[in-house]
Amino acid sequence: MIVTDSFVFLHLHKSGGSFVYDFLKRFYPSAREIGYHLPWSLVPDAYADLPALGLVRNPWSYYVSWYTFQKQRPQQNALFRILSDDGRLEFEPTLRNMLDLGTTGARLDTLVAALPQGYGGRGLNLPGPALAPIAGSALGFYSFLYRHMYNGAGRAYFVRMEHLRDELLKMLTGAGQSITGPMREWVAAAPAKNVSAHGRYVDYYGAELRDLVAERDAALIAAHGYRFGEPK
Repeated sequence: MIVTDSFVFLHLHKSGGSFVYDFLKRFYPSAREIGYHLPWSLVPDAYADLPALGLVRNPWSYYVSWYTFQKQRPQQNALFRILSDDGRLEFEPTLRNMLDLGTTGARLDTLVAALPQGYGGRGLNLPGPALAPIAGSALGFYSFLYRHMYNGAGRAYFVRMEHLRDELLKMLTGAGQSITGPMREWVAAAPAKNVSAHGRYVDYYGAELRDLVAERDAALIAAHGYRFGEPK
């Protein structure tokens, strides 16, 4: 979470936040990080009346990025270890376990117990008690994270990660911010951050798993105009 004099930026996981973080720290002198992956519910009272700036991503793409990013790490986090049987499961069964957290609740108790009990400084930074409400929600994990991060924000402006360079400055303009030439130049030329190495996300899905994501993440998909296969 970054607070400024004019808005609060909420860093939704694996959705382009590191790029935006660098941009804000470079061009907003008042920008100050007060926590990592913190939700709106933890915004300090002094900033609670400001608009929220947020990111969102195609859920089918998010799940592939999350899995491949963790798979390539020398030390995977507890979420990945528990859902993938310590890395033994491939993408499809791991994702099915993830999507079942909000329905059958399989593995949820184990996961809640394995996660930290409070917020920390880096990594997933999702305490067990914060994840527990996914039980019975029927939400996909990414939709749950989205609601966890943004619920309560009175005014929220979103950028779709797939169009980050095009939409970031438009979002800021919509939130009443002035855009300078150096801002435009930086957004156009700065390299991407924390990119996962994987193929086309569509190639990771069979029809049943594709449709299961469509069901569990339906509201988010509809709200932001996503379709399977777009963008590539």
